This record gives sequence, C-alpha cells and structure tokens, in this order.
Amino acid sequence: MYRSHNCGELRIADINREVTLAGWVQKSRDKGFMVWVDLRDRFGITQLIFDESRTSTSIMQQAKGLGREFVIQIKGSVIERESKNKNIATGDIEVLVNELTVLNASEIPPFTIEDETDGGEDIRMKYRYLDIRRNPVKNSLLFRHKVTQEVRNYLSNLDFCEVETPYLIKSTPEGARDFIVPSRMNPGQFYALPQSPQTFKQLLMVGGLDRYFQIVKCFRDEDLRADRQPEFTQIDCEMSFIEQEDILDVFEGLTRHLLKAIHKIEVSKFPRMTFDEAMRTYGNDKPDIRFGMKFGELNAVAQHKDFAVFNNAELVVGIAIPQAASYTRKQIDELIEWVKRPQVGASGMVYCKCELDGSYKSSVDKFYDQADLSKWAEATGAVAGDLIVVLSGPTLKTRTQLSALRMEMGNRLGLRKPNEFAPLWVIDFPLLEWDEDSARYHAMHHPFTSPKQEDIHLLDTNPGKVRANAYDLVLNGNEIGGGSIRIHDKETQALMFKHLGFTADEAQEQFGFLMNAFQYGAPPHGGLAFGLDRLTAILGGQETIRDFIAFPKNNAGRDVMIDAPSPIAGSQLEELSIALDLD
Repeated sequence: MYRSHNCGELRIADINREVTLAGWVQKSRDKGFMVWVDLRDRFGITQLIFDESRTSTSIMQQAKGLGREFVIQIKGSVIERESKNKNIATGDIEVLVNELTVLNASEIPPFTIEDETDGGEDIRMKYRYLDIRRNPVKNSLLFRHKVTQEVRNYLSNLDFCEVETPYLIKSTPEGARDFIVPSRMNPGQFYALPQSPQTFKQLLMVGGLDRYFQIVKCFRDEDLRADRQPEFTQIDCEMSFIEQEDILDVFEGLTRHLLKAIHKIEVSKFPRMTFDEAMRTYGNDKPDIRFGMKFGELNAVAQHKDFAVFNNAELVVGIAIPQAASYTRKQIDELIEWVKRPQVGASGMVYCKCELDGSYKSSVDKFYDQADLSKWAEATGAVAGDLIVVLSGPTLKTRTQLSALRMEMGNRLGLRKPNEFAPLWVIDFPLLEWDEDSARYHAMHHPFTSPKQEDIHLLDTNPGKVRANAYDLVLNGNEIGGGSIRIHDKETQALMFKHLGFTADEAQEQFGFLMNAFQYGAPPHGGLAFGLDRLTAILGGQETIRDFIAFPKNNAGRDVMIDAPSPIAGSQLEELSIALDLD
C-alpha cells in the first residue's frame, strides 16, 4: 500500500508506530547533518526528519535532492518533536524516515503552493491543478462538497427523488442566449444546452413523481462577472399539490439547516418583503438587510423650493450614512466622483451634514432652510452625526444608483460582515416586464410562472400590474434561489403565451410538448432552484464563486488551462454541415 495513514492524522499517541506516508513535498530545510521535510496531502502536513546519526547515507542523499512538489512515499517511525508546532494538528510529532521512494519528480512550480501565494489570478487559472493544492482552494471545494451532501440528505429525508434530465434539448426564444450543439445525424438542426431543467421538472410532476430534485449543470451564453459563469450548478427542485407557502416553508427549512449544520447558527423565521417594497426601500430586488441606510423618498419635502434639479426630477431620494457627518470636503467630493463613474452613472449628488449640535449644513443651503433639512433627516432616519446623501432623476435609474452607493458604503463601513447571515424572501414580483428594444412584454421569470389569480383580469388592460406567484430567496444581498408556482392548465398557459407575443402556432411549435402534457391531468405544482455556486460562496464568507468551482472560466468565458473554446478542424465542420465565413 502507498500509505498507512494520511498526513493529517498522526498524534502523540502514535509515537513508536511504524507508518507509511505519501504526498507532496511542501518544503525542505537542509542543515547538513539533518534534513526536515514537510510532507503534504489533502488532509494536512506531517514533518519528516532525516538524521545522519539515524538515517542511512543513501537516504540522506535522496532527501537532500528533494524539490518542492516532488511526490514521495516514506516509511518510518513516529517520534516526538523537540520543537513543537501548535499551528498544525500533527505538530507534536514527526516521522524518522528509514525508507524513501520518489514516486514522481516535479518541475519548479510557476507559483508557490502556499496559502499566501505569489501567483496572480491569470497564472493560477492556467495551472489550476496546482492552485487546487493550496488550502484556500482545496478547502473551498471540500466546503462545497459538504454543502452538497447536506442538501442531498435534507431533501432525501423529505421524500424528494433525485432525477437526471437531458442536457441536449430544444432551443427556446425566452431567457438568456442558449449554447447551441449541432446534430451530425440531423444536418442543419441543433440541440441547445439547458439554461435550466424547467420544462422537464414540470413534466416529472405530470408524471406523478411528486417531489423532485437535481444538482444539475446549466448553461447560459451571457456576459460574465464575479458571481456568474457560462456553466453553473443549480439545486433544482419541484413539488406537486402545493401552494406558495408550502414551498417557502420547505426551502426556508433547507437554508436554516445549512446555516446550522455548517456555521452552528440558528436563524428565526425569515422576513418577507414584496418586490415593490424592496425597490422602494433599497433600490433593488435583492437587498442586503444586514445593515440599515433605508431609502427616504424626499419629493414631498425637497421639491418646489426653487431648486430646479429636484423640481424636474421624477424621484428625489436619499440615505443617511451613519456617523459620516465628520467627512471632510475631500471625502465627500470623492463620493460625488464615485457616483458619477460610468458604472453608476449619476450626474451629481447633494449632501447634508447632521451636526452634533442638532443643526444641518448642506450643499444646497441657498435653497433649503433648517426646517426643510430637518424633514430630510426625518424621511431618511438620520440622527446627529449622520451624513444624508441625495440623488435625483428617473425613478428606476435613480434607485439603482443609490442602491449601488448604499452597498459601497456598507462595504466601506464594514457593515457587510461575511460571518453574519441575513436571509429574506422577496415575493409578489411583476409577472411581466416591458422591453424597450423589442417593444413588448417579456416574462420576468419565465413563461410558465402562474399569475396571481386575483390579477389575471389585468392581463388585457394593465399587464404591467399583474403580480406573479413568484419568490426569490435573498442572502446577504445576493439572490441565492428563486422560483414560482407554475401554470398547470393549457388555457392559462395559452393566455400567457399570447401576452408574451406568441402566436398560437409559435406556442405550439416551441412548447407544444408541455401544452399537450397539461391535457392529461397535470397537478398543481411549483418549485425553486438555488444557485449552488453562489450559495456555497456566500456560506463560505465570499461573494466571488470561482474558488468554489474546480475548473472555472475567466471573465471572457475561456478556460485558459485547456485553451477552450478553440477552433475545430474543417473536416469536423463539414461532417456537421456547418460552413463558417468569419470575413
């Protein structure tokens, strides 16, 4: 056998035990008459000792020739360390080596395999298999495994059945761009990789499976960012004979279970907030409620005071930044420049200092007196020592800009603590949203989401006011899951397709298989999907998902390790009946 123990398990109780270990050389220290080697595997580090007085000459010579990341096997006896290392679990012992075998030599790595490495992100992505040897990445992947196991156990104990659904499916026009796969056996025809298993899990409900889940790869051909990859993993779930309350209860329970199992944190019942309230109070539909700075709308107290910037605005809105009245003019100017960046897009910012003596000092004192400014403080919840910052303009755009500033100040003030968890349900989303480019309504979630029964009559007269039976689970300012009660009858689904601009023939061509299934006794059903990558990162105290994915893509959607995507041979294109003309 290659090893009797791993490199993280030997303790003082193992002294005098003969052991066999295998792993990678983390580092070595050669003192001439004595060599120490740190041997590393997935489980930890064990110090090896080679001693001229107790080790053969040939083995000493071998030990002196070991380089970083050599793969070796040793045999020896466990002895007590003279100089103990309290920073590692095996720090009370070391292994006196009497046999050494080099299983594989190693080139000098392009970066140091240490927790604090000297390798930049690009080089570590290229040599990802080396990066995985580092504790931060290795532990993130092990953490993901733990989360996944807890999810599987929890859902299985609630009678959910794990079912695999196809990866080669039909392209549909709704949602993000599909990744397309040509079919050699059907020239000129294409599969799409699934953006989610949505229709298949609904068909499983028609099939009577009742409770389904799947930890599944999904694919979207869209621009990337820190929390998005072209291929990502969902915890995909669906239930039959349920209402919205049943789904919220089950998946609130799952989130509570994860927080308790992983962090020993007990969380009470999750608060709920409507979409409209979230947008009005925080400027986005996934608010971070770990800290305050709620929006205060100021139209009633800031307009009609001869200040044209506010008077001409659709919305005037502000937040109170705690204990920031002491900011210098330079610091405030830096904030103004921050909101004027293209990424935020504000044209400027008005501010008001709430002085400790109860007075107010603003950048628009020419237009507003102390009584006016006190109303600003009341509307934003500001107290003495706070700084009120105000933006104005079109409603949606201004809310988005102030939301970005609120989150930035939450980061700067240390209010977004990674070891604090604040879950939240956002409910009552709009069913449809207007798209200016196509000049028609699109489904805010997907076309299978059920409208609120009491709002269906508005589809013909005021479709933008129809609320969906949809819900998102938010954790620390990130959407970690979302779902809805589905349409389960052909007539309502046909009505939905009509309002999304599909003709009857187009709906039948794209989704006829689902419409037909609804004719054979589809039960009421609904579900939810968690983004596993994002969920794991947030539970792990981070918001960037890459370290929780074994082999991620970069911001250009490339795998720089294997150099993909890449061109394929002309003969392959010909076989697939594809002609490329990139000129």
